[in-house]
Amino acid sequence: MTDLIGQRTAAPISELDREKATAPGRPGRPGPGGVGGRRGRGPGQSPWWALLFIGPTALGLIAFYLWPTVRTFILSFTKSGPFGGSDFVGLENYARLFQDPELIGALRNTALYTVVALIGIPLAVAIAALLNTAGLRGRGVYRTLYFIPVVTMPAAIALVWRMIYNGDYGVLNEVLGVFGIEGRSWLTDPNTALMAIAVVGIWAGLGTNIVIFLAGLQGIPDTVMEAADLDGAGPVRKFFSITIPLLSPSIFFVSVISVIGALQVFDLIYMMLGRSNPAMPNTRTIVYLFYEAGFLDNERGYAAAIAFLLLVIILVLTVVQFRLQKKWVHYE
Repeated sequence: MTDLIGQRTAAPISELDREKATAPGRPGRPGPGGVGGRRGRGPGQSPWWALLFIGPTALGLIAFYLWPTVRTFILSFTKSGPFGGSDFVGLENYARLFQDPELIGALRNTALYTVVALIGIPLAVAIAALLNTAGLRGRGVYRTLYFIPVVTMPAAIALVWRMIYNGDYGVLNEVLGVFGIEGRSWLTDPNTALMAIAVVGIWAGLGTNIVIFLAGLQGIPDTVMEAADLDGAGPVRKFFSITIPLLSPSIFFVSVISVIGALQVFDLIYMMLGRSNPAMPNTRTIVYLFYEAGFLDNERGYAAAIAFLLLVIILVLTVVQFRLQKKWVHYE
């Protein structure tokens, strides 16, 4: 009877249980952290891998950006000797810089060039909006044409525009003569030389700005424009109330790089004018002043002080732009 009751109450043993019971002992499965609870590091999880990947970039930044900046700052407190050495002079270079009458003119010319160069931003927005129009024929051709100046050598750009601005046989004077307007020597006239160079700068940088704005325009959702159409908004209202606010991050980015680039203008002035040009006092920028001091007059300490002053100006204006962007840039 007892055996019968035991047979009825005992649970049946399956084949899987029988295999587990007869299998040799195996170590238990390790936990999430591995055997003993320790977390193992596979390939790519070591911090040395991160250093390996960012190391070359970090070394490049240190070698080509950080160290030259520190070296320039140190050099600005020295004065070059007659045989290539340098002597520590403290703040003498900075005192001389702020007493230099050419500094005020260079800062004024740089500021004026920067303000005029910013005209290229709304111009690039308008062209990008036209190129983004649906159904526009020859869009690829137009995009190639406006980007050509970006990939053209600055020396070639300067040569072509010097021929255009030439006072004797320039194309610009010939076109103005058709309308009865008297031409002039644009690059030697102190009243027009800086504006003429600023026009070239706007033209040369237009392609890059248009590409950035086109990318921003193509990132605007179609559903937003469709909703505006349903609300009865016209093209002008959509452009100023929808397109411009949604494009404001791109406009802010372009404005920052445009200001930084304009403050460092040198190549166009160097290649389109000469030091003996009568318009040079009205076109000499702060970078050109640095070039004259460091490369023509061999005053490296004084040139370093000019360069560091420009760095401070760029940093201050960039910080101001980032503070002001909170009031007009819309990221959503």
